[in-house]
Amino acid sequence: MPWNGSLTNGNSAYIGFNGTWSDANPTPTSFTVNGVSCGGGPTSTSTTTTTTRPTTTTTRPTTTTTTTRPTTTTTTTTRPTTTTTTTTSPTGDLYVDPDNGGARWVAANPNDSRAAVIRDRITTQPQGRWITNGTNASAAAADTAAYVNAANSAGKIPQVVLYALPNRDCGGASAGGASDLNAYASWVSTVAASLGNRTVYVILEPDGLALQTCLSSSEATARGNALSAAVSTIKSANPSAKVYLDGGHSAWNSASVAAQRLTGAGVSKADGFYTNVSNFQTTSNEINFGQQVLAALGNPSNLRQVIDTSRNGAGPGSGDWCDDNLPSTRRLGNSPTLNTGTSSVEAFLWVKLPGEADGCANTAGSFQPANAYSLAGGGTVTTTTTTTTRPTTTTTTRPTTTTTTTRTTTRTTTRTSGGGTHVDNPFAGAKGYVNPAWAAKASAEPGGSKIADQPTAVWLDTTAAITAPEGSGY
Repeated sequence: MPWNGSLTNGNSAYIGFNGTWSDANPTPTSFTVNGVSCGGGPTSTSTTTTTTRPTTTTTRPTTTTTTTRPTTTTTTTTRPTTTTTTTTSPTGDLYVDPDNGGARWVAANPNDSRAAVIRDRITTQPQGRWITNGTNASAAAADTAAYVNAANSAGKIPQVVLYALPNRDCGGASAGGASDLNAYASWVSTVAASLGNRTVYVILEPDGLALQTCLSSSEATARGNALSAAVSTIKSANPSAKVYLDGGHSAWNSASVAAQRLTGAGVSKADGFYTNVSNFQTTSNEINFGQQVLAALGNPSNLRQVIDTSRNGAGPGSGDWCDDNLPSTRRLGNSPTLNTGTSSVEAFLWVKLPGEADGCANTAGSFQPANAYSLAGGGTVTTTTTTTTRPTTTTTTRPTTTTTTTRTTTRTTTRTSGGGTHVDNPFAGAKGYVNPAWAAKASAEPGGSKIADQPTAVWLDTTAAITAPEGSGY
C-alpha cells in the first residue's frame, strides 16, 4: 500500500516500525501513532507479524505449478553439456569442412567408382583448413574468417593450420610464405583477428621448427622469436584459441632438440606442440615421443600434445615421406577426436588432408583421388604422372621408385578394369642399365653414393645416339 493510501471500511493493514530502546528505561508495553495508543509487547510482536506472512507464497499457483511439473526440472538438469560444449570446453565435435579438396572432388565426380569410398571414409571426417597465402594477408584472413564462422555457426570446433613463414619448407616442394619476418608478423596479426572468440585449434607452421637445415644459427633464433610473437598475437586476439607449435615426429629430431626449439619459440605461452604432420609414424610411437618431449620440457602441466593421424594407420612403410611413392599398404590412422585416452595427448587430428599431394610429383595441396582411395583401403596408387611431369626429380632422386611405380600401375589397371586380361611383365628379372655418367654425377653430390649404382632412365632431349659401352652386356 502506498505510504499515503487510504483503507476502506472493514479492511486492515499491518504496520511496523524500526526503533531503538535502551535498557536504561523500563521495557515498553505500548506506543502511540498519531496520538492513537497501540498495545502489545515489544519487538517480538512485530517480528512474529513479519515472519508469519509466507502464506502469500504458498497460495500462489506459480509455486504449485513448478513443483508439479518435474519435466521442467529434468530438462534443466540433464542437459548442461550443451552449453559447456559450445562455449567453454573443447569436448564437442570437431568441424567437418564441406569445402575441402576431397569434398569438392567427390561432388564433381559422383559417378567415379572411387567416390563413395573417398566420401565415406575421408571427406566426412574433420580435417584442418590450411591458410597458406603468405603474401596477401587480407585474402588469408577472409578465408580464415569464412571457415571459422561456418564452424561456429554449426556449433563445432575448427582446426586452422597457419603456414606462411618466410623460407617455408626451406624452399622445397611447399616453398612460399611471407617475404620476411616483419611481413610475417603483420600477416599473423591480420589473420589472428579473424579467428573469432571461441575455441579454435591453431596448428602453427608445420616444419617451422623441425626443419631448419637451411637456416643459420641466427636465422633459427630469429624464427623462434617470430613464432613466439605469433603465439602471443593469436592468444591476444582470441584467448580461447588453442595454439600448438611444431614438434617434428618420432623418427626425426631427438626429443631434447625438439624441446630446445619449442622453448625458443615460446611454447610456455602456447597450449602444447603437435607431431607427425604429413608423416606416417605410428600413433604409439608418437605418444612415446611426445612424452619424452614433455619430460625434456620439465613436464609442464599446461602443455599437451596433438598428433596428426591422417596417414599413419599402417606406419611408415617404406619410410618415404612423400606421397609420390605412397605404398599401397599405407592407411588412414585414428579418426579425429578429442578423446584420446592418453592424458598427455590433447587430440588426434587430421592436419594433413588425406589424398592431398605433398608436392613431389603433383602440386602441393592438390587433391589426388588415387592416393585418397589407397589410403582409405580401396586400392593401390596410380602415379604415372611421376615420369611425365617431374622428369628431373624422377631421374635424380627416385630411380628405383620409377620402375616400381610402373609395375604397380599395370596391376592396378588390370584389377580395376573388370574385363581386362593380365599380361606378365616382359621385363621381369631383367637387370637395369646404370649410366656411368649419371653415376659419377650422383656420387659427387652429398649422399649421392646411395643411389649412384641404381638404373636410371636417359632423357632424349637432343639428337644423339646412345650406345652402351662395349662388353657391358646391353
